[in-house]
Amino acid sequence: MSYFVTGATGFIGRYLVSRLLAREGTVYVLVRPDSQKKFDAVAKKSGWDLKRISVMAGDMSQPRCGLTPAQVRRLAGKVKHFFHLAAIYDLTASAESQRIANIDGTRHALDLAAALKVGVFHHTSSIAAAGLYPGIFREDMFEEAEGLDDPYLRTKHDSEALVRQEKRIKWRIYRPGMVVGDSKTGEIDKIDGPYYFFSLIKKLRELLPQWMPVLGIEGGRINLVPVDFVADAMDHIAHKPKLDGHTFHLTDPEPLRVGEVLNTFCRAGHAPEMTMRLDARMFAFVPSGVRAAVGNLPPIRRFVGMLLRDFKIPKEVLKFITYPTRFDSRETERALKGSGISVPRLDDYAWRLWDYWERHLDPDLFIDRSLKGKVRNKVVLITGGSSGIGLSTAQRVAEAGAITLIVARGEDELFKARDAMKAKGGKVFAYTADLADMADCDRLIKTVLDEHGHVDILINNAGRSIRRSIELSYDRFHDFERTMQLNYFGSLRLIMGFMPGMTQRRKGHIINISSIGVLANSPRFSAYVASKAALDAFSRCAQGELSGKGISFTTINMPLVKTPMIAPTKMYDSIPTLSPEEAAELVVRGIIEKPSRIATRLGIFAALINAVAPKAYEVIMSTAFELFPDSAAAKGDRKALKEAAPSQEQIAFASLMRGVHW
Repeated sequence: MSYFVTGATGFIGRYLVSRLLAREGTVYVLVRPDSQKKFDAVAKKSGWDLKRISVMAGDMSQPRCGLTPAQVRRLAGKVKHFFHLAAIYDLTASAESQRIANIDGTRHALDLAAALKVGVFHHTSSIAAAGLYPGIFREDMFEEAEGLDDPYLRTKHDSEALVRQEKRIKWRIYRPGMVVGDSKTGEIDKIDGPYYFFSLIKKLRELLPQWMPVLGIEGGRINLVPVDFVADAMDHIAHKPKLDGHTFHLTDPEPLRVGEVLNTFCRAGHAPEMTMRLDARMFAFVPSGVRAAVGNLPPIRRFVGMLLRDFKIPKEVLKFITYPTRFDSRETERALKGSGISVPRLDDYAWRLWDYWERHLDPDLFIDRSLKGKVRNKVVLITGGSSGIGLSTAQRVAEAGAITLIVARGEDELFKARDAMKAKGGKVFAYTADLADMADCDRLIKTVLDEHGHVDILINNAGRSIRRSIELSYDRFHDFERTMQLNYFGSLRLIMGFMPGMTQRRKGHIINISSIGVLANSPRFSAYVASKAALDAFSRCAQGELSGKGISFTTINMPLVKTPMIAPTKMYDSIPTLSPEEAAELVVRGIIEKPSRIATRLGIFAALINAVAPKAYEVIMSTAFELFPDSAAAKGDRKALKEAAPSQEQIAFASLMRGVHW
């Protein structure tokens, strides 16, 4: 018995060929000349016996799939089963490419099968052939399909119509559900269907603890089936007698709703579940014309477009959130009875799909994550660059090939840092400046622009922290003035000085080193937190104005870092802190990924609790305020400064709230 397979290198095709090779006979596979390397790679990975596979060079877009008359004569009468799987299964593909592949390709495959006098033509259609039919779609239904405006739905429907109208040869039609990866290995060849939401789920995992409930969406039932089930079912049904002229739904008889599917993958990816779900169908009462008008408003289109780009979700996928069709599969169940072939529960194998995606297909894996790729030969200016976070960051970017400009007040320490980095081959320039002095900021800006022309990345790292309760600050208003002068006005002056060049070149990146205290509202840091919060607010406003001009802002709500700035508070010697090198890693991440904000889970959680339960959060902050008294440095007590030691309660509380300033 011999087989002919189109689309053998496709996802379902390669699984089906493996099943056919387990039987007797030769398998002829149609391969485009430019896909020979792909075929070789698939064959090697799948462990195919190439002695039993005959490669036929051809092209689905050509009459009789591009086979020559001699090839057709040689194969005529030898092929028992012709499996047609070659098609485009991509919602985002152009209408023309889908027409050529799905409709013209099917027509050419039928002509070739008729010329070869095959026994049975097996057509792999899709549940998409039903369109957006509202209700239960049976296997004997076809003309009843509705909502075929989408090119993908239309071409799948029209290609199946060609097979159903075929009179020259016998046929069988298979309509798989939305095909996902192998239920045993998780393997899949591309991102499709529910995989489009994996980046969103991963983002939730990074932002929030797994136990925290979040708001999600609900919709219609999504019919997911693993590729191994589809291949097993097709292979089994194809070899059963007396089933010609029938259509088979290779679908899950008990499909889950959209929200249930997303939560299943949230559990698989250890992300918080969407326990509170809004049913997207609740907006159906709004007239379609009104929905379309609102959706086409420029601000709405831009907002939705940015969200979809950030989460890498094609807009074509959104229409399937309210998918209205259910599929009856009684014909398939009868054909598979006694075979042991059935659709496994998604809960049982979702973790394998997630694991494979995360290790092989996560789009973040293909981003150039080398710092060198982001900063090589670019001008990077770092304030506070002679020590602590600034120095560690400067060392990293200098090693990566950036033109590194470090700024600080102290000349000796600054030039020592510059010379050490230059000795290692870095392109490093040092500039002394007092960033609390606006005139000195202007001098620095002019000097940098004169010598380097522009700044690509500005890292506002220099800052001043004051830990002192408000009661001890009644006669120290200058604490608030000088903190604001450096942390806010100094940084803002540099931003405003380098921004014109960035907007003119339509590219630039500003990274502001903020504090976890802005999210946690740490007691005793009112002066420091207020100054950092001001810069945070400016950045949020500026993002709205400048993101369309190629300018990115990143705010890093840095947890407690062991630097000279916190040295006067001796309690910090005994509680968990980041090292400057660990803090620099966060800055490097900001340079590479350009997120709007980088913060720890604890910081985000603190801000969220403060937003939804401010009184409860106030109790926590008040407890911390009473537990952590003013330091000796804040009181000006030199003797106590030498004797200060944290209590076990303080250490325990600080460890629990790791990274927060107390």
